Parts: sequence; structure tokens; C-alpha cells
Amino acid sequence: MHSDTASARIPAATSHGAPTWDPQQYLRHAGHRTRPFLDLLHRIPDLPARPARIADLGCGPGNVTALLAERWPEARITGFDLSPEMLRRADDEYAGRTPGGGSLDFRHADLAHWLPEDPYDLIVSNAALQWVPSHPGSFPAWIHGLRPGGTFAFQVPGNHTAPSHALLARLCDTPRWHDRLAGHGARYVHLLEPAEYLARLTGLGCAVDTWETTYHQMLTGPDPVLDWVKGTALRPVLTALGNDRPAVDAFLAEYRELLREAYPPGPRGTVFPFRRIFAVARKEA
Repeated sequence: MHSDTASARIPAATSHGAPTWDPQQYLRHAGHRTRPFLDLLHRIPDLPARPARIADLGCGPGNVTALLAERWPEARITGFDLSPEMLRRADDEYAGRTPGGGSLDFRHADLAHWLPEDPYDLIVSNAALQWVPSHPGSFPAWIHGLRPGGTFAFQVPGNHTAPSHALLARLCDTPRWHDRLAGHGARYVHLLEPAEYLARLTGLGCAVDTWETTYHQMLTGPDPVLDWVKGTALRPVLTALGNDRPAVDAFLAEYRELLREAYPPGPRGTVFPFRRIFAVARKEA
């Protein structure tokens, strides 16, 4: 599937302060990264309209957006993302008509300011809202943008206190790196707990299901936890260091040693616990 026109909507650069993304690095652990979305997808109820209108907020390289088309093959699905790199990958791989008669397209959007332009049956987000500190404040507008009986569903990481992230934040604040990287390793502290998301969404008149799961992932290869975070949490740091290769190498060397101590390898790989927070909110019909 491909759209010849969608690439014209993809800008050449991200907005100021946004990390530069590497779709290939992100997809190196696609199996582990996709599993929480599959668990979320399983809990989403039937949608009110057919064909459904679906928005995927923070679609990334489009691989999970395509899974929405498998569940709702007649749906009109739009993936929104801030990253030109991710949007180009999604457009190249997935944009166009779907075998079930629906469509997939991808558009540039900053989720901090995104508003539904027409009624949706489903607004879904997979591991993206952690990058949007203001996201709970958008819930009223997003719920308002659903059809009666529509659903807002998302999952976000809940592991900002895990060693992988705590060590990153601590290293960014050391004297050697503070001037260039202070704050770049601590971006998830605004995330809410499941009970807080439950209270916010029930307060908007929705029937809500929230839960959390910790996946104990077995990662393989040399320095697998470092390889994992290179696709996500490290992106702001790598973007800030830019083309300063000696600084990138020095920072990664320090961080690698900290991760090796925190996540020692076993005979079959390295266990990497990863907590996720889920919410499915259905608007009153």
C-alpha cells in the first residue's frame, strides 16, 4: 500500500526541541514493543459506526497502525506523528487502500495541540503520550471528538523510575553533562498512575478500564538494554548531542557501564522488566 500524495504532507524537519527518531532502530525490538498494543487492542470494544473513523496518535513507523486495519478492515484510519522520519517510513510501508476496502494515511501533527477535525469512533495511542506533558489536559477535547459510544484507548510506559531511566536522568545531570543534557533524561515524570487516569476519564462521563502490566522481556545480543533505549528514551539525548561524535561515544560508554551493572546478562539473555499503563475509555452512547 502506498500513497503518492501523502509524502507532500510530511515536513522536512521536526519542531524545535523535538527528538530526531530512527525508525530502523525503533523497529529492532518490534516484537516486544508491539505486544502491549496487542493487549490494548484486545480490550477495545466494538465501534459505533461502520466503516469506522480511527485516529492513531503517535503512529510512529506505522506498524501498529496497520494492525488497526486488520481489526477494522473497512475503517478510514489516519496516523498522526511529529517525526518526519517516522512518517516517511509509515507512508512508504502502509499508506493507501486496505484489502478490506478501508484506507490508511499519515499526517504530521503535534499531539500537544492536536484536536479532532471530525467525529471519530476510536482515538488510540500506543506509547506516545509520555512525550506530551500536557496530554491529560487534552482528554476533554478528545472525548468530545468521539461519536457517542466511541472509545479513547492508550498505553504509556510506567517505568520512569526503573534503573534504565533513573540512571539516564542521573547521568545527564552529572557535572560533565549537565550544561548540555540537564533534564533530557527525565521526560516521563508527568505520567499519571492508573487510578489517576481512571478518575480523570470517569469524570468525563466515560466507562473506563485501567490496568498495568509489567512485561519481563528477555533481550539478547551485546548490551541489549542500551540497544533498546537507543530507540526511545535516549532519542532526546542523542538529538541534543547531535553530530558531536566524541561526545556521543563518551556518553554512551558511561551509560553502557551503568546499564551492564543494573542489568547483568544471564545464560539466555538479559531480563528487562518494563511496566506499562493502559486505559480504555468508552464514551456514553
